[in-house]
Amino acid sequence: MLDTLQHRGRRRQLIEQLSKKFNFSNDVLEAMNSVPRHMFLEYGLDHLAYLDKPLPIGAGQTISQPFTVAVQTQLLNVSKWDKVLEIGTGCAYQTAVLAEMGYRVYSIERQRSLYQLAQKNLIRLEYHSPLLFFGDGFAGLPKFAPFKGILITCGAPEVPQALLEQLAIGGRMVIPVGVDTQRMLVVERKGENEYETSEHGEFKFVPMLEGTAK
Repeated sequence: MLDTLQHRGRRRQLIEQLSKKFNFSNDVLEAMNSVPRHMFLEYGLDHLAYLDKPLPIGAGQTISQPFTVAVQTQLLNVSKWDKVLEIGTGCAYQTAVLAEMGYRVYSIERQRSLYQLAQKNLIRLEYHSPLLFFGDGFAGLPKFAPFKGILITCGAPEVPQALLEQLAIGGRMVIPVGVDTQRMLVVERKGENEYETSEHGEFKFVPMLEGTAK
């Protein structure tokens, strides 16, 4: 699958649409304009890639709505070269956007088929810097901690303690919390045992599940 002029034109239209919905930073919009979303989808869905809606990617999971990707990336608000942990790699679209932001990305996926798909997608598009792991997102990656940013791309029942402990002091976690719908939270670590939480609207995600799946 190629990134044609038609795809690029549709992508620019999507970015213009997103810019009118919210005051996103130029860095976020440019990162999303650089990532060919259609190349993270099955061939038959590529005509839907630049609609602002979630789409199926297999294993009962979805690629997030572009507006949601933009919001989470904006809320993460860390600096270039900072170390970021992503929970829920999926097809690796959000992973690629984080890489375009200049972050050092570590990403965990619990579905083996999606973990393998994500690897193929990133290699094909020559994103070589993100490090992908097959594992339990609730456990995080303690041996690579602390992380300046942690971004969760699925609806958590609560903020996992293990992930809070892997957040660097001065770092930010972006996490949707709730069952049917989720409140988008930003948790900032202010000290060893001091956290500050803010809310940023309601969203809908697939649930965050413990353990791994074949």
